Amino acid sequence: MKTFLKYLAAGSVALQLAAPAFAADMRLKFAGVFPVDHQGSKMMEQVKADIEAANVGLKISVFPANQLGSGEALLEDVARGNIDFAAAFLYADTDPRLEILSMPFLVSDWDEMNSVMRDLDSEFNTIIQETLSDHGVRLLGQNPEGFVGIVATEEPANWNNFDAKNMNIRVWSSNVVKSMVETLGYQATTMSWGDIFPAIQSGIVDGAICCTKTATYSIFAKSDVGSHFVQYNSIPENTSYYVSEKTWEELNEAQRDVVQTAFTKASDDFFAYNRENDAVFEQKLVESGYTILKLSPEEQEAMASKVRTEIWPMLEDSVGKDNIDRLLSSLN
Repeated sequence: MKTFLKYLAAGSVALQLAAPAFAADMRLKFAGVFPVDHQGSKMMEQVKADIEAANVGLKISVFPANQLGSGEALLEDVARGNIDFAAAFLYADTDPRLEILSMPFLVSDWDEMNSVMRDLDSEFNTIIQETLSDHGVRLLGQNPEGFVGIVATEEPANWNNFDAKNMNIRVWSSNVVKSMVETLGYQATTMSWGDIFPAIQSGIVDGAICCTKTATYSIFAKSDVGSHFVQYNSIPENTSYYVSEKTWEELNEAQRDVVQTAFTKASDDFFAYNRENDAVFEQKLVESGYTILKLSPEEQEAMASKVRTEIWPMLEDSVGKDNIDRLLSSLN
């Protein structure tokens, strides 16, 4: 009997010692806006695998494809701590200073996207982090995927100059993007992402500025929506990895290191994938029946010059003149 009680006591002690290890496991929500089969959603799964493989007491539940809300809603929910991590667009309707993400013709190629937009220590990201900090959100990584173009149901009139296009184009919630599109000669209608498909299919709009060639193929061409892609190379498509400060404060130092490492790796891998596959998906678009319209170097320079001259000053009211001056000084 004494022997039995001895083993029982020993077993009880062992269970008590083991209990904290189970209690220490935190289940965190990671929400995204990419379609399930999109490379961005695959990167979310990679983040989950890398964090859980580190065995630092973190488990991740992944919710892609706007399952927990659109980009506008996700930022608010992460700020409140209802969602822990997000891979989503940052919209300026939450804070006008985020218009800096829609600054047209700020960068001109993949190398500049990498140095200006992906380096978390750059002045660009310092300004964004200062903005997000006011909302209880921490930036973990930036994901420029290439330049957005205009997805259209037909070839726009005068697509390579500033004359009227006779076409109504959806823009996201950005006064700067709306003004740029109107400067190019389009009519512009602000519309959330979830309304694009029915709006195009019903003829409410004739297209949308929204996507890289990769995303246009994956999202639109595969659904037989649209027929033309106008490549203006004005604004990079960019999603951000970010975390609630409430969640961050609950993590210990080892967990924070694992989380940041996983998101940095995903950002690196996602950028490399998009850079390597830009031409691949251009060809896939063509093979699917899309027509790609490209400006000549002279047309591109004329467009960039006009937009910088007319649109950049508009950013001072939303982003702040001091922030714009800081950013432009860092690029000289």
